[in-house]
Amino acid sequence: MARDLFLTKLLYPQARLIRRPLYIRGSKRILIGRGFTSGVGLRLDSVGDSEGEVCLTIGHSVQINDYVHIAAFSRVVIGNNVLIASRVFISDHNHGRYDIPDALSAPNIPPAKRPIYGKSVVIEDNVWIGEQVCVLPGVRIGSGAIIGAGSVVTKDVPRNTICVGNPARIVRKYG
Repeated sequence: MARDLFLTKLLYPQARLIRRPLYIRGSKRILIGRGFTSGVGLRLDSVGDSEGEVCLTIGHSVQINDYVHIAAFSRVVIGNNVLIASRVFISDHNHGRYDIPDALSAPNIPPAKRPIYGKSVVIEDNVWIGEQVCVLPGVRIGSGAIIGAGSVVTKDVPRNTICVGNPARIVRKYG
């Protein structure tokens, strides 16, 4: 831990603590705010095809725990004071588009050859995402929301709610 703290202050002075190993792809399109903390095995992928355009934004005082994978093709925004538990997957894209008939996304086309389709993911301020959650493309999680462990978020989550399940559904509103 001492080594990680030393390297954090040397390489990322605005961060609180970045634990290693850390995997970053497309770092020029990733913006990370002050006070960032990461667990071991964090993977940040910015795979968009827009050169220089930021497609993954992480706000201030965000804590992301162990083995989280965030993949951004078009736009992923994580607000301030967000807490993300371990083994969470957040992605704004799929290989192919399945909500409309399309020959390029047909089952006989290998998945890696299907065109990447992206739809923004926005996680607002003060959100808590539990262990092993999946956040899928096109989702907005409102400020103050809590996503229970093991949930799969396929639709927008209103602010100040607790959502659980697969697919995630509201079990409580507060505030």
